[in-house]
Parts: sequence; C-alpha cells; structure tokens
Amino acid sequence: MRGNLKAILADRLSLEERELLYRSYDVIGDTAIIRIPDALKHRSKVIAEAIMQTQRHVKTVLRQVTPVSGDLRLRKVEWIVGDKKAEALHKENGCLFKIALERCYFSPRLSHERMRISEQVKLGEVIVNMFSGVGCYSIVIAKHSTVEKVYSIDINPAAVRYMQENVKLNKVEGRVIPIEGDAKNIIQESLLNVADRILMPLPERAYEYLGFAAQALKQTGGWIHYYDFEYARKDESPVEKVRAKVGERLQNLGVYSEIPFGRIVRTTGPNWYQVAVDIQLTNLL
Repeated sequence: MRGNLKAILADRLSLEERELLYRSYDVIGDTAIIRIPDALKHRSKVIAEAIMQTQRHVKTVLRQVTPVSGDLRLRKVEWIVGDKKAEALHKENGCLFKIALERCYFSPRLSHERMRISEQVKLGEVIVNMFSGVGCYSIVIAKHSTVEKVYSIDINPAAVRYMQENVKLNKVEGRVIPIEGDAKNIIQESLLNVADRILMPLPERAYEYLGFAAQALKQTGGWIHYYDFEYARKDESPVEKVRAKVGERLQNLGVYSEIPFGRIVRTTGPNWYQVAVDIQLTNLL
C-alpha cells in the first residue's frame, strides 16, 4: 500500500473526481494494482501515469476489475500503462516471491503479519499452513526461524506451482513442503496430530475449517493463527466478537482454548474488519 492517491493527483483531477478515488493501492514488486470506480474509468491512464511518475520503481500499472473472490481468492485485472506482463517478483522481509497476478492470491498488506508469526516460532517446531497461496507465510517463517518443517497446503494448482518455485528461489527446500489439495482432506489423510502450530490465513474459510486445524495439532496442544472478517458497530470490538465466536466453536468441539492475543489487521469496508487472533489449545488427548 503506497502513498495517498488523492494527494498525488491533486493537480490532475478535479475535486469532484478526486472524491471518487480510493485513497490507497497495492504495489507488488514493480507492479501497481489500483481500483478505479467506473465513473473514473476514462481517467485511468492519467491516474496510472501519475503513479509511475511518483513511484519510480513501478514499471506496470494494472486496474483491478473484480474483487478478490471464490475458493481460489482470485481477481481480474486489466493493463493500463507500462510493461505488459502477467507476473511480478516481490521482495519482502528478505524473501523473494514470484507471483502470477491473476492466477494466484497475494497481499502485500500482510507483510507485518507474516513477520509477527515468524517471530513466535520456536526451535524444531512443525507447522501446517492450511491456506498457503504462493508460500509467503511459510517461506518467511522458514527464513526467519528455526522451524523444522512447514507443510504448506493450497487447493489452487497454479499457486502450488509458484510455491514450489518460490521454495527453490529462497533456498528453503526440505523445510517448506508444498502440497496441492483441500486442507481438510490432506490433514485427515496424512497430517493428524503432527503440528505445533497451524496457520489459517484465509478469512473466508477459517471458521469452517477450525475443527480440522485442531485435529492437525499434536495431542499435547499448540497454537492456531486464525484470520476472519468481522462486522462491528462503533460500540463493538471486532476482535472481541471473533474471540467469542471462535471460543464458542472450539468449546462445542470439546476443545479447551485460550485466546491471549488479537488485533485488527486492516479495515476492509464500512464497519468491516480483517481480524487476527492467536489461539492456544491444550490437552487434546
């Protein structure tokens, strides 16, 4: 997320046009992805050229045409200016990620979360990443911790292929294990009671898969890093709402849990939030 788009375009668009703009945009490698309302679509090139002039490392600007959606978390984009290419090479936290921008999900806005979790990993831990995408969480953890193995699952074949390439690119072969498939099936077939820590960075499906996450933990217990989208009015805490929802779900599954940490990752819409909570489970015998 870079800059304030409204400020960048102060001398190029009218006040009425600037009021329609989204304030921020994503930069993935040397590619900027911007959302432009239909009412400003005819001004797309002006907006894109302004970004390239103020962000000198940006070589391509794409317009996001559809929101992120579906089981594979994909979005449609269209080229506006710059180099015409379908891939980006993104640097983050000392790691490199090759990403197919329309075929794989990736958010640069989760960089802090990836490092936050990697700093909690202890010597020799085994981790199951249930929704790995191109491998960002898994690879950052492997590069910045003494983890033993990260089993990295994703249902998107294209994401798994890029994950395999990113594992080699970052020299973490043997520690990050890419696996193609549905996490619930993979866990039940081969990853029961193996993990010290579970990653669930897919807010759309995390609640549904929570029981399978608990099954993947060692019988002595462990941690689940859980993400969700939550609606909250001004007098409500989205973090506390997620805490209550998750606690009740695990209680109904017969699992004892504590949730010592939660935070708002970002705002996703009016009164909507992406929330992260760290869940500690014990006594799963």
